[in-house]
Amino acid sequence: MDTITETAAKGVAPKVNSLGLEKTAYKGAPSTLCKGCGHDSISQRIMNVAWELGIDQTQVVKMSGIGCSSKSPAYFLGWSHAFNGVHGRMPAVATGAAVANRNLIILGISGDGDTASIGTGQFKHAVRRNVPMIYVVENNGVYGLTKGQFSATADLGQRLKYAGVNNLPPLDICMEALAANATFVARSFAGDPKQVESLLKAAFSHRGIAVLDIISPCVTFNNHDDSTKSYSWGRAQETPLNELNFIPDYAEITIDGRYEGELQVEMHDGSKIVLKKLDPDYDPTDKLNAFRTLEEARQKQQFITGLIYVNEHERPDLHELLHFSDTPLVYLPDEVLRPSRETLEKVLASL
Repeated sequence: MDTITETAAKGVAPKVNSLGLEKTAYKGAPSTLCKGCGHDSISQRIMNVAWELGIDQTQVVKMSGIGCSSKSPAYFLGWSHAFNGVHGRMPAVATGAAVANRNLIILGISGDGDTASIGTGQFKHAVRRNVPMIYVVENNGVYGLTKGQFSATADLGQRLKYAGVNNLPPLDICMEALAANATFVARSFAGDPKQVESLLKAAFSHRGIAVLDIISPCVTFNNHDDSTKSYSWGRAQETPLNELNFIPDYAEITIDGRYEGELQVEMHDGSKIVLKKLDPDYDPTDKLNAFRTLEEARQKQQFITGLIYVNEHERPDLHELLHFSDTPLVYLPDEVLRPSRETLEKVLASL
């Protein structure tokens, strides 16, 4: 008996998405992570967003490397295929999947060790190539799977019970993404579910690579009050850059932009939102200001969250860069994919 039938049998009308599925259909296996781990909160946010957007799980491929973060794809979107790569090599595998089938939604889950240490080169080149994927970094500042050593994002001067004192400055994943010309850069906090979901919705609709650095506290090794990767520090210090909402791409809903005060608008699903004009105090399309904002936050040890930078029209994505056909390579017949002997001879002669 499927979940909808079970709910109906109890006399309760099931709440379903545009595919006719209940939210429980988007679950994965039970989590084996520590109770209270921020990674599990992020998994729940991904399930909620995929369900709300009516995403076909069979067209999602989940990519990961090694570490606690890379275990989490098993815990959401159970109908999707997944691939665990070698430590730090997830971006290369994700690139291969994107090249083979441009119709797939590529969802990469990584960690601060997987991305900012051994995988830095892979990460930077995936960003540089603008591989169309959602790249989530579950950032806790430690190697939680191998007993709490410092990662490359650990705070300078941070003290851990078993690792001592960190004497190296941290890498800023958002800053590194900007430097590599990312077209979507955001930071959030696992303890802020509304913001995480808004950013994920925007990331799923983005053309190109969408980098989300999500501070995800490790409750076992790095959740003490003076850690910038802890729940207590994050809740006390978080400074959102912008108020985020996301509207899926259905038939356009228009309003009179001259309204004053608040305006209630009915959405496609019958729900209503209230619009309120805010002063535009942060422009996420200003790249220089994004660099400046991150650097000022670093100097002041502020926890800046929100959409830091977006510009999907500035650069072509990988498919456009390589002039791929609209038909995914995986669906092209051999006679199209394999050049003839005469064509190969002409290519070799030209060299």
